[in-house]
Amino acid sequence: MAPAPVWLEHPSSVRHDTGAHPERAARIEAIERELSARGWLGFERIASPPVDRAVLEAVHPAAYIASIEQACAGGVGFLDMDTVVSADSFEAALHAAGGAVRMVELLLDGIVPYAFSAHRPPGHHATRARAMGFCLFNSVAVAARHALDARGLERVMILDWDVHHGNGTNDIFHDSDQVLFVSIHQSPLYPGTGSAEDVGSGAGRGFTVNLPVRPGSDDRVFCSLVDRVAVPLARAYAPQLVLISAGYDAHRADPLGECAVTEEGYAAMTRSMRWVGETLGVPIGCVLEGGYDLGALAGSVAATLAALREPVSAEGPAESSASSDPPVVSAALERLSEWWPALR
Repeated sequence: MAPAPVWLEHPSSVRHDTGAHPERAARIEAIERELSARGWLGFERIASPPVDRAVLEAVHPAAYIASIEQACAGGVGFLDMDTVVSADSFEAALHAAGGAVRMVELLLDGIVPYAFSAHRPPGHHATRARAMGFCLFNSVAVAARHALDARGLERVMILDWDVHHGNGTNDIFHDSDQVLFVSIHQSPLYPGTGSAEDVGSGAGRGFTVNLPVRPGSDDRVFCSLVDRVAVPLARAYAPQLVLISAGYDAHRADPLGECAVTEEGYAAMTRSMRWVGETLGVPIGCVLEGGYDLGALAGSVAATLAALREPVSAEGPAESSASSDPPVVSAALERLSEWWPALR
């Protein structure tokens, strides 16, 4: 019998008190209610450990970590106009990063083929030394760095489908060819980064792939970018691990974005990435990012988990002709072929 996939969680995610804020404890509670009603879709629930400080410091400087700890010890306060902390926020952020790291260890040890790390606060906006956009530590970046440094991997792919650009992840790996970072995000929108022209720097040039989309972009646009760009990139890059920054604020009901993705769209993107993972023989892990309409968030997470459990299609993502591609796909294929000839 195949091992059960894993859901990593910790009670501190609910104790991270942001008050009347879009990124609130009710997000985790809504997800848990939905998954409980569905028998957790066969996922085994595991409590996340706090991240080891040395692992965290591989991405975030010690002085920055200490500043976040001190800010949280002071009680409820704002680090910037969007990012709130309280007395329990530091613990929550340690477990959010620790959950992502533990997920990677389970995946790379072959204990589970896929997993989901579901914590607050989210992380993809956090840069090396700046908290922003509701984020304190960049959990997916810490997990990827751990896979490279401690587990000897040479290539990790991160797909970020949050409606907001993952500027922190983008910047942390900007000059590295060890991480292929692919971001599908609405533009214009916070934080105002992630232009198509940002392709990385130095040795990382061509390994930062920004795919900005217009407001109103729907399942067809997002799924086409995954099927026609992200999947071929993965096959060309041959990552040893695939991580998904799984934000759900591109959903048509979300109050902070203006896109029109549905639960089925998230399921379809998950199926495509699971197919490429099976094809390459590499595990896939998801890290929760945004998503602020409670019903849409809960339903979309459930759709992702269900898609992770489905049998993998032998055919893979449906092929389409260039004439049927959304314009954003055609433009991306042309632009990226400079570094990725397989996309021609």
